[in-house]
Amino acid sequence: MSDNAHIDAQDIWATPLFSFTLPDHDFLKDDLITHIRHSEKQQGRAIDSLVAETAKHNLSESTFDFLDSEDPTVMELRRLLEEAILEVVTDLNQTFWPDGAEAESHIIESWYHVTKSGGYHDMHSHPNCSWCGIYYLDPGNTSETDSIGGKNRFYDPRVNADHFGDPATAYIGGHGVWDITPQSGQVVLFPSYLKHSALPYFGKQDRIVIAFNSITELY
Repeated sequence: MSDNAHIDAQDIWATPLFSFTLPDHDFLKDDLITHIRHSEKQQGRAIDSLVAETAKHNLSESTFDFLDSEDPTVMELRRLLEEAILEVVTDLNQTFWPDGAEAESHIIESWYHVTKSGGYHDMHSHPNCSWCGIYYLDPGNTSETDSIGGKNRFYDPRVNADHFGDPATAYIGGHGVWDITPQSGQVVLFPSYLKHSALPYFGKQDRIVIAFNSITELY
């Protein structure tokens, strides 16, 4: 190769993931927690959705229609989340849409998790939707260390990325995972194909999150 050769770098097939603090989190938080605690008491079983029960440990899960409630605080939360989803997917995709197309994002499934000490959720992804999200309503006891665990872990979607390792593959990122330490009011939006898990959480205070799946339509 010539000493004067110009080498172009192309970062291809990146996986976008977005994080932000929910507007009005401090205003909505207490009413949402009260609503969830009341709903939790009405549950007939720990995993009311009946979905992947063996993958969920020491936590309560609602049915998948939590944000369909007509409770004013829940309705406001849904509005804020759908606005955020629409902003993200528009920025990513608008150049691929027909000229003049109008988009609308809809949350089609939503549920809460109340995780006790020792609770966790095995690795999984979300089918039949395009974008997913997690809203950390009350992260419980959080720490940048692993002393209480409970991080959300996202896994490298490149199936064969770890088939061989040497110094030339160090950029792939160690074990091919990316961890998020939950923060109060934080929302994480990610594409539905991205596998993720909730690592075992050992805080003394319950962790409460709201998760959701969405689709987007053009008009």
